[in-house]
Amino acid sequence: MPRSRAAGLLPRIRTWPELPEGEKPRLLGTIAYKAGMTHVIMIDDRQTVPNAGKPLFKAVTVLAIPPLYVLGMRLYGYRDGYQYVLGDALNYSDGRVFGGKPKKYSSLEQSLKDLESVLGDAVRMSAIVYSIPKDVGLTQRRPFMMEVAVSGGNMKQRFDYLSALIGASVSAEDVVKPGTYMDVISVSKGKGFQGPVKRFGIKRKQHKSRKSVREPGTLGPWHPAAVMRTVPMAGQMGFHQRIEYNKRVIALADESERPVTPPGGFLHFGVIRGKYVMLAGSVPGPAKRPVILRYPLRQPSIRLGVPTITYVDSVQGGVKQ
Repeated sequence: MPRSRAAGLLPRIRTWPELPEGEKPRLLGTIAYKAGMTHVIMIDDRQTVPNAGKPLFKAVTVLAIPPLYVLGMRLYGYRDGYQYVLGDALNYSDGRVFGGKPKKYSSLEQSLKDLESVLGDAVRMSAIVYSIPKDVGLTQRRPFMMEVAVSGGNMKQRFDYLSALIGASVSAEDVVKPGTYMDVISVSKGKGFQGPVKRFGIKRKQHKSRKSVREPGTLGPWHPAAVMRTVPMAGQMGFHQRIEYNKRVIALADESERPVTPPGGFLHFGVIRGKYVMLAGSVPGPAKRPVILRYPLRQPSIRLGVPTITYVDSVQGGVKQ
């Protein structure tokens, strides 16, 4: 739940984790694009399982991950139980986002000074970033824009960190580390309007049933005199925003150094250009769908190092690593 259509292709992030004390300020997420799935053979580094130290077959999802461009920053205050915007600073000279400068706007330097003056009231700081699909070979020109929270250090350290990043780019290595865990937020495949048999898996009624076969047997009791939300009904199926927690990062590499594209390219995606990330298991959504990788909100108790990959099923016959 809910089984309603997502607002758009890019998910909405409502919660961001906080890094432990002593960590340096950094972005807590990035945008990648789903290419497809393959499998690898890696050394099982879990010490408490019987297969420890032996080869392990692992299905992985490959995501093309371009650099993230920082457009500006935003500060949030806290009042009456809610967070509100204290102010923001944007780089209006970025022609990839702004076709032309607005008639009335503040310069970046002046906006940063105004934000620094209210830094004492800030409880949260976010970077306004965007990702260009054409960087991974997609045809879409319009960039995907979102807010990414910044954590680590105090507010002054975060402000200095973000101020230096405005107008620059953040590479994948600055956010994603092999062997760690990330939360995956994406919009699932859309299947349109479906009936309750396909949507909820209810049984078809017998062929002599009254009026209908592919409908529920009852809509509920007389009282309450309303159809409850637990009754399986027809409606939207798919294109829902979904989160999968604690996906392990198997590898982060460059296609030119460590090829992973199969012959003819990934189905419905093509050839990966530049850097990619491998995640254990599946990821919601079809090929080309933007996927947000976020630092884990529920930190796993297990601590593992960088995986050792011995084989990647990419080109004909596979590639030994």
